[in-house]
Amino acid sequence: MTGPYGVGIGWRPEIAGFVAELPGLRFVEVVAESVASAGPLPVGLTGLRERGVTVVPHGVRLSLGGVEPVDPARIAHLAAVAQRVDAPLVSEHIAFVRAGGLEAGHLLPLPRSREAVDAVCANVARAQAELPVPIALEPIAALFAWPDDELDEADFLTEILDRTGALLLLDVANVHANARNRGTDPLALLDRLPLDRIGYVHVAGGAEHGGFYHDTHTHPMPPQVLELVGALCARRRPPALLLERDGGYPPAAELRAELDALAAASGFPAVT
Repeated sequence: MTGPYGVGIGWRPEIAGFVAELPGLRFVEVVAESVASAGPLPVGLTGLRERGVTVVPHGVRLSLGGVEPVDPARIAHLAAVAQRVDAPLVSEHIAFVRAGGLEAGHLLPLPRSREAVDAVCANVARAQAELPVPIALEPIAALFAWPDDELDEADFLTEILDRTGALLLLDVANVHANARNRGTDPLALLDRLPLDRIGYVHVAGGAEHGGFYHDTHTHPMPPQVLELVGALCARRRPPALLLERDGGYPPAAELRAELDALAAASGFPAVT
């Protein structure tokens, strides 16, 4: 996205009324698969578009990391949604969700191997050929690393971005989760990523359980994630940061407080 959009929020039907009342809101993200490729748009999204709020479709089902070619029908749907909401870009995950005709129902992590890089780049190229706008790629949170990893996280992501020309959707909560669960330094990762390639940033909450940090999207943002937002913005502030909530929706006052905290950590104006 060009120019600073500031702080946004993931649009969900359950909080559509809350989102509609945010006076300073300039962008939202919508799950692409929740929007039909034809027919009326959800009323809440139509109202936001009429206000000039930018809407970014976020895909969860392309399976860009699968060894099988990405489904052309899924690409076509993402492209249609992007055109319907006049999006400046779309986003998807560096992950796989199906193999051998089986649907996992979850975003699954890839081994950081040369073969995986080739598979991702081939599928991203297939998607780019049909999409009307640029695509931003999001690394996911994972509880473990594959034993046959050939590349570290920074080299893996940078090679994919360099070969595809795609943008980076950096999820700061995922950076925290992976560092916490794998015993690595999140700031060291930030120092090696191409921060100038960030299209926008995700921020979300999670919880400790069983000795691991789980990126739940149903809990408040922990202080460590907000600290990472500040550290990222001190290095290079991205054009936009988006609060994700996918359940466990708190009262409006708590959501406003989270958005205010995100604005304060990033230095962007409050949208509440």
